[in-house]
Amino acid sequence: MTNIFNFGEGEMKNVLISMMTVCMLTVSASSHAAASAAGAQAGGDVKAGMSHGEVRKVDLAAGKLTIRHGPLENLGMDAMTMAFKVKDPAMLSQVEAGDSIDFVAEEVDGALTVMKLEKR
Repeated sequence: MTNIFNFGEGEMKNVLISMMTVCMLTVSASSHAAASAAGAQAGGDVKAGMSHGEVRKVDLAAGKLTIRHGPLENLGMDAMTMAFKVKDPAMLSQVEAGDSIDFVAEEVDGALTVMKLEKR
C-alpha cells in the first residue's frame, strides 16, 4: 500500500486499526438498532407468541369461541374465521362478540383449542 500521508510503519498500522474499529462499531450499532426496531414493531402489535383476533361469537352450550384471526404461525394456518374449543370454560365469560383479543391456540386431542386468552 502506498504511504501518501508520510506515516511511519507503526503509525500506519495504528491508523488502519483505528479505521477498522470505527467501521466495525458502526456496522454493529446499525445492526443492533435494526434488530431492536424490528422487535419493537413486531411486539407492539401482538404479544410474543400470541395471535390477534376478534371474537365473532361466544357459544356457551358448545364451549366454543368463533374468532376472526390473523395467521396462526404456531399452527401454520392462514388468517380466517373459525370456532375454537377453550381450555377453560371460564374463558367464555371473559369476552363477548366484538372484543379484540390476543390468544394462543394449540391442537389438543385433534381439536383446535384456545389455551390462553387476553382482551386487548
